[in-house]
Amino acid sequence: MEIERINDNTVKFFISYVDIEERGFDREEIWYNRERSEELFWDMMEEVHDEEDFTVDGPLWIQVHALDKGLEILVTQANLTKDGQRLELPFTSDKMDVNGQIEDLLDEHFDRSEEDDAPLDFVLAFRDFEDVIALSNRGGLDYLTTSLYVHENRYYLFVEFADDRFQEEEIDDALSILLEYTHESRMTIHTLQEYGKCIMPENVFETVRQYFS
Repeated sequence: MEIERINDNTVKFFISYVDIEERGFDREEIWYNRERSEELFWDMMEEVHDEEDFTVDGPLWIQVHALDKGLEILVTQANLTKDGQRLELPFTSDKMDVNGQIEDLLDEHFDRSEEDDAPLDFVLAFRDFEDVIALSNRGGLDYLTTSLYVHENRYYLFVEFADDRFQEEEIDDALSILLEYTHESRMTIHTLQEYGKCIMPENVFETVRQYFS
């Protein structure tokens, strides 16, 4: 994999299809299997971190260009805010409408809550269970309404913010910490409830510390 550091906030790298397959990924599934594409992305980002000391801290803007022999990927640390709340952008590619993805993400989390008077909620994915433990030991998040699911060997944290309990600044602060150890998933809570397994229905961080401290 070829890596080029553009500036403090941006890195560009090229990975060939041969390299992708050597890492255990099928060339086609990275376009149509979101979980596998995310696995490949974080695998590449670990290599970028090791070689360029590029640490992920908060939201990312990701652009993927498909070339004849591989993928060219541009990753930028980016702050996307609406009403003071910070979000992480989903994994995107040139086969997707990036602006549409952003609008969908905002609509899902803000417009739906405003129209239906529903609490603001997020489904966040962990790379492995060690990150679940690390986040739980971070402290200061026990007040959140949380539950933990496992689906296809991946762990998902469901977080809910009741509008009448949280100020925008409090939500922003909590998300900033959560996104240090997770990334936002397009997996819905309904999918997790139907096809996944809820292993901790409440008080995730306290429960994890109790059994894994």
